[in-house]
Amino acid sequence: MFTIDDLADRLGSYLPAEEVQQVKRAFYYAEQAHDGQRRRSGEPYVTHPLAVANILANMHMDHQSLMAAMLHDVIEDTGVPKDALAAQFGEPVAELVDGVSKLTQIAFEDKAVAQAENFQKMVLAMSQDIRVIIVKLADRLHNMRTLGALRPEKKRRIARETLEIYARVASRLGINTIRVELEDLSFQAIYPMRAERIKRAVSKARGHRRSAIRQLQTSLQQCLDDEGLAGNVVGRQKHLLSIYRKMRDQRKSFAEIMDVFGFRIITDSVDSCYRILGVVHNLYKPVPGRFKDYIAIPKANGYQSLHTTLFGAGGMPIEVQIRTREMEAMANNGIAAHWLYKAGQTDHPIAEGSHARARQWVKGLLEMQRHAGDSLEFIEHVKNDLFPDDIYVFTPKGDIMELPQGATVIDFAYSVHTDIGNSCIACRIDRHLAPLSTRLESGQTLEIITAPGAKPNTTWLSFVVTAKARSAIRHALKHQQHTESVQLGRRLLNKALADFETSLEELPEGHLAAQLETLSVKHEDELLESIGLGTRMAYALARQLVEALPEGREAPRAPRAAQGNSPVVISGAEGMVIKFARCCHPLPGDPVLGHLSVGKGIVVHRADCRNLNDLKGEPEKLFPLEWSETIAEDFPVALRIEMETRRGLVAELASLVTDADANIERIGIEERDARLAIVNLTLAVRDRIHLARIIKRIRNLPQVGRVGRVRN
Repeated sequence: MFTIDDLADRLGSYLPAEEVQQVKRAFYYAEQAHDGQRRRSGEPYVTHPLAVANILANMHMDHQSLMAAMLHDVIEDTGVPKDALAAQFGEPVAELVDGVSKLTQIAFEDKAVAQAENFQKMVLAMSQDIRVIIVKLADRLHNMRTLGALRPEKKRRIARETLEIYARVASRLGINTIRVELEDLSFQAIYPMRAERIKRAVSKARGHRRSAIRQLQTSLQQCLDDEGLAGNVVGRQKHLLSIYRKMRDQRKSFAEIMDVFGFRIITDSVDSCYRILGVVHNLYKPVPGRFKDYIAIPKANGYQSLHTTLFGAGGMPIEVQIRTREMEAMANNGIAAHWLYKAGQTDHPIAEGSHARARQWVKGLLEMQRHAGDSLEFIEHVKNDLFPDDIYVFTPKGDIMELPQGATVIDFAYSVHTDIGNSCIACRIDRHLAPLSTRLESGQTLEIITAPGAKPNTTWLSFVVTAKARSAIRHALKHQQHTESVQLGRRLLNKALADFETSLEELPEGHLAAQLETLSVKHEDELLESIGLGTRMAYALARQLVEALPEGREAPRAPRAAQGNSPVVISGAEGMVIKFARCCHPLPGDPVLGHLSVGKGIVVHRADCRNLNDLKGEPEKLFPLEWSETIAEDFPVALRIEMETRRGLVAELASLVTDADANIERIGIEERDARLAIVNLTLAVRDRIHLARIIKRIRNLPQVGRVGRVRN
């Protein structure tokens, strides 16, 4: 059984004696605090923190991280407060322990909310000290190693959480050794039978392939020796989940995947990496399009290596990775390599760079956390952010930006800066204009065109893939809706107050603020927003405000009929709180009515729209509307055209509409019989006069029978 003395002997190889002693003191403190507590397996509870500290010792973590590992469950599972730990072991250790501890004092609705809140708390702690996540990963790794004593459904829940979040976090921080083990342990917990079958098949295949692997390894090593290049060739094994995912996603059999031989060549310098690449390409022909240079362009987690695939003897594929010893240490330990090199009291640029990248990533998480509406939305963004990054594009200045596979122009704009994303209106890809929804490819150069006053569009959410873009768009849309709802609420309340021959400006100073408590709202903007979104009736509130006027003020006149005759003026540019009904497509010039829809604001209908009949029973939700004299927007309108079928029909209609300075948004053709066709056309026009001009042109076509505007 592993003991504290065994751990102390290991720590003595890289830590000073006084720091080893502090780690031992933390162990004895934890042992006393957890006295009488046992794990599900029946072992004393303190064996868990000792095992977590041992995992961190393998990574050469500093003494404070090891002390935090010893004490990481003390706040959560015993009566010891954070202040007591700070007094005993110092503030940094207490903060690390608190960062890893769950929020046990709060009762959550369900497991998903609890998981999200706890991760959010940990991210805030990570922003102060990145070591929090390394201690948490070691804690999760030992928990996964000892899942056996738990119920099957709890095993699967913990394994899924590990796979969705912690394995991806380990990957994002470049800690490959922990990532691989977390993935395989999660796979075995979720799909025990599949994992066992693949494990047996791998063991059997390795036995059959042993001589072929040895022959290839000897061939590669001999080639390096003949050229006088220092390099060590080692076999590379695929882990279980990697094999399973390839079989599932690429629809390949186990035999096809195991036919690929993997080797890693470890050398002493970057120069040697590229020279070795030339040598192995001379030995075996490379597979076109399968070379990747992660040394020149490292992955987001700091990973560096050359990857190539070769045609071996008999055409069998050989995957080769070439890297330096420092890159190998980084690939296995990621951000932990920062402390690995610090333990030797020497700074190393690769390790320092990894630490800086990790802090930048955590900074991005904090920005997402500020923009997210709640913890569940935040955890959704984090999961999206943790998918592997795949493509590299360039800014006009030549800076490299790394984005996920499938990223769009909008994703790129937000990765440059949130303000650039919020105000972008167009993009040039390799100097050619391209739509904002364009999927990007590696090697492209992008230039974002912005405009003051531009705003994000709700449709962007349907095609962006990065968590930062999604989070920033949602935040901007919420802010936009809030601002527009407050403005609309003020207009509606003033309109209602006008029926009592007063206005917000004419009310006594502080009168509205005095009514807020009665109305159960905290701020004036909150009240106005609720009116703009239709959750509170402006007319009822206006009456309440007037009736509550202090004595001595001249009583207002009785309200005019119903809710007054002064219409609300609309221009079509109000944004998110005034929407135009799709059932009747109102245009400037049409008589219109507004329906106050809860949570949406005002929905504009044509006055003769049949759907308004259903709302006649709620007259307080209907408003007279009036078009502004200055309208610069285009509005959709649907036409139904009956005409003779003939070749070139669509082209002729499109040409006619374009000549009339309108845009076709949608076109569809129904064949009534061999001679007659029904064309459904959706256009974007300025107003009724513009539409009338287009209809007149269409009617002039000899093949057209009837043209009509679609009503409902």
